[in-house]
Amino acid sequence: MTAPTKPPYGTAADSVSERAPGEPLHSPVIDWFDEHARDLPWRRPEAGAWGVMVSEFMLQQTPVNRVLPVYEQWMARWPRPAGLAAEAPGEAVRAWGRLGYPRRALRLHGAAVAITERHGGDVPSDHAQLLALPGIGEYTAAAVASFAYGQRHAVLDTNVRRVFARAVSGTQYPPNATTAAERRLARALLPEDAATAARWAAASMELGALVCTAKNEACHRCPIAAQCAWRLAGKPAYDGPPRRGQTYAGTDRQVRGRLLAVLREAHGPVPQAALDRVWHEPVQRARALDGLVSDGLVEPMPGGLYRLPLS
Repeated sequence: MTAPTKPPYGTAADSVSERAPGEPLHSPVIDWFDEHARDLPWRRPEAGAWGVMVSEFMLQQTPVNRVLPVYEQWMARWPRPAGLAAEAPGEAVRAWGRLGYPRRALRLHGAAVAITERHGGDVPSDHAQLLALPGIGEYTAAAVASFAYGQRHAVLDTNVRRVFARAVSGTQYPPNATTAAERRLARALLPEDAATAARWAAASMELGALVCTAKNEACHRCPIAAQCAWRLAGKPAYDGPPRRGQTYAGTDRQVRGRLLAVLREAHGPVPQAALDRVWHEPVQRARALDGLVSDGLVEPMPGGLYRLPLS
């Protein structure tokens, strides 16, 4: 999209290369966020740290519009970690519905158990303790500490990485996997004040989700268009390694999803014959079912029966 003759914020003289890396970006991005941030349930005070954690698990590789109804049902059923921890893991898989990547449900259940046993049912605020929970990686620990507790951490999801790649590094897309250089840049861009840093983390993420998108970026609505290194360079085309696609039709992921759908909708164990009906190709079907069993998402039982996990 062609940039406007006069960008809505700042001037080209404010290029990030002429000042401290983050300084010219913080205020316009945070001001934009204050005006345009979506009203999402996990951003409301009543969500608490548990609501933030649940949303972070669900939002991994899944768009907001698909997450919203499942999140609302989940939080209504399990408003505290202890409630989820008291249920069988299979109930987490059942409630996960069709969000995809259902191992996230098992990991969230495992985190709830650990929170209940180690932290009295309260999501810890300490970053190291968050990182020690089952299923919590670098990104999720930083996101919960930042969004739930207002701490100063670099929160690097795909949207943030794309904003930083364009605005600061001058490239259309970030690398396929997060690099040490990206982490250093993210830390360098953090505001010194913890509360401002937490706001910056949320704001830069929202900017990538709504404006600086992977395709059809809306530079005319961007609060840092005038400082964007990629835009100022004429938007050079990406020339890095091929970007990963997300094919689904015909893959083992699709077969796994269909098998799990049968088990989620059943009120008891399911016979092999019921699972065989969901996919015509027996070798791929067997491979997908074996994978679900290996991942702990399905429990085989005597007599050729299968169920969602109870332990």
